[in-house]
Amino acid sequence: MAATAGMVKTAVVGDQKVPASGFFGRRSVRWDPVHRSLRSLPVGPLDSSSRAIRATSSPAATKPSESEVKRSKVEIIKEHSNFLRYPLNEELETEAPNINEAATQLIKFHGSYQQTDREERGKKSYSFMLRTKNPSGKVPNQLYLAMDTLADQFGIGTLRLTTRQTFQLHGILKKNLKTVLSTIIKNMGSTLGACGDLNRNVLAPAAPYNSNKEYLFAQGTADNIAALLTPQSGAYYDVWVDGEKIMSAEPPEVVKAREDNSHGTNFPDSPEPIYGTQFLPRKFKVAVTVPTDNSVDVLTNDIGVVVVSDSNGEPQGFNIYVGGGMGRTHRVEATFPRLAEPLGYVPKEDILYAIKAIVVTQRENGRRDDRRYSRMKYLVDKWGIDKFRSVVEQYYGKKFEASHELPEWEFKSYLGWQEQGDGKLFCGIHIDNGRIGGIPKKTLRDIIEKYGIDVRLTPNQNIILTDIEPSWRDSIAASLAQAGLLEPEDVDPLNLTAMACPAFPLCPLAITEAERGIPGILKRVRAVLDKVGIKGDESLVIRVTGCPNGCARPYMAELGFVGDGPNSYQIWLGGTPNQTALAKCFMNKVKIQELEKVLEPLFYNWKTSRLQNESFGSFTIRMGLDKLQELVNKWDGLVESTVA
Repeated sequence: MAATAGMVKTAVVGDQKVPASGFFGRRSVRWDPVHRSLRSLPVGPLDSSSRAIRATSSPAATKPSESEVKRSKVEIIKEHSNFLRYPLNEELETEAPNINEAATQLIKFHGSYQQTDREERGKKSYSFMLRTKNPSGKVPNQLYLAMDTLADQFGIGTLRLTTRQTFQLHGILKKNLKTVLSTIIKNMGSTLGACGDLNRNVLAPAAPYNSNKEYLFAQGTADNIAALLTPQSGAYYDVWVDGEKIMSAEPPEVVKAREDNSHGTNFPDSPEPIYGTQFLPRKFKVAVTVPTDNSVDVLTNDIGVVVVSDSNGEPQGFNIYVGGGMGRTHRVEATFPRLAEPLGYVPKEDILYAIKAIVVTQRENGRRDDRRYSRMKYLVDKWGIDKFRSVVEQYYGKKFEASHELPEWEFKSYLGWQEQGDGKLFCGIHIDNGRIGGIPKKTLRDIIEKYGIDVRLTPNQNIILTDIEPSWRDSIAASLAQAGLLEPEDVDPLNLTAMACPAFPLCPLAITEAERGIPGILKRVRAVLDKVGIKGDESLVIRVTGCPNGCARPYMAELGFVGDGPNSYQIWLGGTPNQTALAKCFMNKVKIQELEKVLEPLFYNWKTSRLQNESFGSFTIRMGLDKLQELVNKWDGLVESTVA
């Protein structure tokens, strides 16, 4: 029984409903009752009712037929899923506490990861992590209160702020997934595309500078890019709210850009005009910002977008950067972190078309056989920026203009009390590692609920309370102080810029500690700085991850710790305070108890040999890793008089 592309018809096999044979994207599949799985069939002639979905044109070089191209298992799962529905919808109905392999891959697109408690022995306790999608980190009052309640009722009692301006809820049981997801959706939130092989949350500076045209334009552009690249098939709403679509109307320019197929970007008549049945080869990250403001780590993204304005501060267009990404695999030199590089400039009215052209270039040419090499950074690195630009221009339909010159980048945290520019205030609050729990969690909820204020999440795992009337300031400040939520000047500078991923006990990729380990690491770093005579108001950017995937962007840190064994880390050196330089691996498998033996000679020589105002990262670049290794190897410890 044939089916039109994108539609699944079912047949009864025994007492179970299964998909009948039909076309799924570019290949035909049939339910195999012996192997109890979907089996690919050779693609034969197609009549008008079962035409395979394909792009109308592909400016890139002609590829071999799909039957000749090796694809990863995840690619097959995506293709056979009826646009992310099957078998997730059926697995959610079973009594088991977990879901099968195919559903585990698909639920990522819906914003969730299946996890187990890795500290339990003898059994597996399954739960799910949920991640929201909040372009520019914007969180309406209603959504914050709902997330706070869900964390207590169905999670582990804490909220986690991520490095991509979103929430994570941990410890959700399978039986509660639909309740939690539907609650988020009905309270102005979404998890769609927070994980999976598509565009993730779009970053933008979180600061609510409501009279600054550039900031407002950057945040609005982030919203539009997020809308453009949101899945369209409706599977998310089918699974979690029984098909009820709860969403606001899209700006007409977003709809127009998505539907435009002037240059062969779209799959015509597909429920997913940009993504098709296969979606993207891997996750895809976009950040938008304004000149000087690198709060978003713009060069670590697949696409970085920077507002360019005229002399009056009126936005005119955008510089675009491509090919950034952090993930790598230990001791596989073909995998590496990479900084984005300039692609060119586009006028502001063209930004959605340029973004779409870049996404389609990756969709059509990114590797789908080995997921380690499927990020767009590897395509840009292999082709070189000139070839990549040429192919993108064919999908864009125009040539990119030369990039405009920009001022130096700065890291901005937006902590403390500041004016919004509209008569109101905002308050940026430092949250250690983004984990909100206990008294601070209750206090934040009380404030947010009492005053009816919205919040913003930052890429540095902090939270901003917005739209505060000046008359509320003293009361809010007193409540925050009583809860231990300190003013930035009362927090160790090391903590203000540090970041860590969750790692143990729930992340399946963790090799060692990160979030639970970083408080002790920061205290030990401060103790060494004190020992060598570096003042307490001096700092450096420290980031810790439990594995090499780089979720806390350790490869941009001045001092990065990357888990590479039980209680051991790689040490990376050479990032800069404004996140514009890529660190390099300095040492492997440094045991946690041995950190001081490495840090003491590094910090001592930074103190004694640095140039005026030279940051630690810049010092390590100037010295070179070989010289630093020599200093560590020869170190015999401090003599008391040397630090007097």
